[in-house]
Amino acid sequence: MKINNETKIGLLVISGIVLLIFGSNFLKGNTLFHKEVKMYAVFSDVLGLANSNPVIINGMHVGKVANIDGGTDMKKITVTVSFKKELNIPANSVAVINPNLLGSPSLEIRLGDSSKLLREGDFLQTQEGSGALDEAMKIINPVLYEVKNAVKSLDSVFNIVNTVFDSETKNSLKHIVDNLDSISGSFIMSARSLEYLLDKNNGVIPGSLNHINAITGNLSNQNEKIDSIITQVNTATSRLAAVDLEKTLDTLNMAINEFRKGAEAINGKSGSLGMLLNDKGLYNNLESTSHKLNILLDDIRVHPRRYVNVSVFGKKDKKDFLTAPLIDDTLKVIKQ
Repeated sequence: MKINNETKIGLLVISGIVLLIFGSNFLKGNTLFHKEVKMYAVFSDVLGLANSNPVIINGMHVGKVANIDGGTDMKKITVTVSFKKELNIPANSVAVINPNLLGSPSLEIRLGDSSKLLREGDFLQTQEGSGALDEAMKIINPVLYEVKNAVKSLDSVFNIVNTVFDSETKNSLKHIVDNLDSISGSFIMSARSLEYLLDKNNGVIPGSLNHINAITGNLSNQNEKIDSIITQVNTATSRLAAVDLEKTLDTLNMAINEFRKGAEAINGKSGSLGMLLNDKGLYNNLESTSHKLNILLDDIRVHPRRYVNVSVFGKKDKKDFLTAPLIDDTLKVIKQ
């Protein structure tokens, strides 16, 4: 069957109309083959909310604004909310308009905790002026006020600086900058000196560190000897600690007691040594005997013939006997 041109044109126009309808509804977010659930919310100020703006629950896009009707007096604006599917929304849920600084506002539904659920055609509770932008502005406004005051203070400071910085002050600042240049040059020289000190080949500090490393290495190599010395010291101290100090003290006490007894015997008059030291008569007798013995010995030396009768010495000496000990000088004269 041959299709004439008029039929082709008619089919093409119908197809275009259908595509236009589908495209328009797609761009608006409408669905032609699925039933949408509608609810309502009443606001006194919609803050620029428009048709097709998103409806959000817990950050998720669940629907759109289907219609906005302000009536004749525009005091109560009814917003029709269209959901893609039936949702379990508690009856005490609240609808809030969230302005967006960079885009269109959105309608947020904050879910409640009621066990009763809203049905299609019910009205949502609303809350005015509590969007995220309002909360942000509550925080930003005090900050902006402080920034404004800070800007005024900076302006005052700059005015004071311009007043203070006359030509003389500027010259002083120039001298200060020149001095800073000299100081920076000194710092550069100091840095070079420090670099020379830290040079790994010729620097003093690396050499000192090498010596320290050598000393620590030697100490590390002598660890066994050091441990041996410490062990010997510990052994010696253990042996000293093991000595029976109590027994030694007992022996010392016994010796002291014996010495005390001897001293008491010497000081007493019952013993021979005590009598010798304490009896004056005995002392006098001993002194007299010693005196007479000295006289006898001197007489024997001066007159030996009197006591030894030997013909070699001639006749027996019958001179007077000595009655007192000879003094050393007198004895020398007699011998001469």
